Amino acid sequence: MAEKPTKTAVSPPRSSKAVPSSRLSRIGRLGTLAGRIAGNVVSQGAGQLLKGEKPVLSSLLLTPKNISNIADQLASMRGAAMKLGQLISMDAGDFLPEELAAILGRLRDDADPMPKDQLISTLKQAWGEKWQDDLLYFSFAPVAAASIGQVHKVITMDGKMLAVKVQYPGVKKSIDSDVDNVATLIKLTGLVPKSLDIGPLLQEAKAQLHQEADYEREADMLNRYRNLVEATEIRCEEQSAFIIPKTYAPLTTSTVLAMDFIEAQDLDVLIDEPQEIRDAVMTALMTLFFNEIFHFKLLQSDPNLANYQFKSDTKEIVLLDFGATREVPENISQQYQTLLKSAADNDKSLMQQAAYNIGLIDDSHSQMQINAVIDIGMEACEAIRFEGAYDFGKSDLIARLHEKGMALTMKHNFWHTPPVDALFIHRKLGGLFLLAKRLQAKVNMRKAAGDWLSS
Repeated sequence: MAEKPTKTAVSPPRSSKAVPSSRLSRIGRLGTLAGRIAGNVVSQGAGQLLKGEKPVLSSLLLTPKNISNIADQLASMRGAAMKLGQLISMDAGDFLPEELAAILGRLRDDADPMPKDQLISTLKQAWGEKWQDDLLYFSFAPVAAASIGQVHKVITMDGKMLAVKVQYPGVKKSIDSDVDNVATLIKLTGLVPKSLDIGPLLQEAKAQLHQEADYEREADMLNRYRNLVEATEIRCEEQSAFIIPKTYAPLTTSTVLAMDFIEAQDLDVLIDEPQEIRDAVMTALMTLFFNEIFHFKLLQSDPNLANYQFKSDTKEIVLLDFGATREVPENISQQYQTLLKSAADNDKSLMQQAAYNIGLIDDSHSQMQINAVIDIGMEACEAIRFEGAYDFGKSDLIARLHEKGMALTMKHNFWHTPPVDALFIHRKLGGLFLLAKRLQAKVNMRKAAGDWLSS
């Protein structure tokens, strides 16, 4: 029987809030949010005028109060709206004032879970009216709640323990309008210049989110990725480095994904592990990344830390969430291998050619702009040229890249949207660099890259 919530359910991490499922209600939420922001801008601007100060629109928009309103509203809406907010906070956090980045960081944490009655209604649509009769146990309190769905612990009649991800209602139908409306809010804040054409990125964001909202596709990607990892045998401390759950087909639908429940902890527990364990884990993750690009040609493109967990008893890394998994085109894989070799050999001419072939630069750019891009590329790959284990903990590489990236856009007026495949690769590698820094890990990147530096 399903769990009796009055006896066994645990309080959720946040108070539950119904997910607005109709397109009209979601547009209304964002319209109300825009109205609040406009009101705050007017009142704060008037206050500055009374003080004899000239208001600056961007500073009026990017206030803690406005960013807090945005974060709260996107978190309550979930779906594509929250997912885009996560992307902003992860990719643009370093470009925002510290207090604003901290507020936006809420979107990387748990979302507000949906109420029990909305959850039951959603499961009835996916599993049928009498779904509770077919399960030994169902925990109504989610063990996790994210942007597109929340996860529940389930035990089947034959005693199999599962993690079941239930998609929020209305997510699929609202993706296109959510992306368009949130993009309007992004433009209002001035986070991207008006001259930058983000249209192709928005279209790709919609396509990606539609894929992530198809849990049957995610199940296929999870199984495909797990088979590749198991065949490759990446090791950590003399054993297999990774555990990837197996899907459970009888309970999987386009809106519900059932898989093995694996007991593990958040990746932050690694901070208390000995140096050699942190180094081994980070080396395994970097080795996995190079395999994704050059061997699997299949990239799990979301570096969110919630997608990794750690089993302290066995020292294994649990990999979760394959909705953002995407294929890497053969040409992109080959050109990035050339770029990697050019970095290892300190060959700027070869790197420029690879960058051109990938689409990181094009004929519209001046030689000064191209030189600046190549200099950043060489600096980003300094760990590949380092002999031995590169100490990410003591390195200021991320700060240097941030400074040069800002100079590239502001000083060299380099507003260029690279191919989407490149953006996802860079985002994944950037997330791994940040994790290596956080864990104070030392990684022999030349060894992690293996034969791809010479073949």
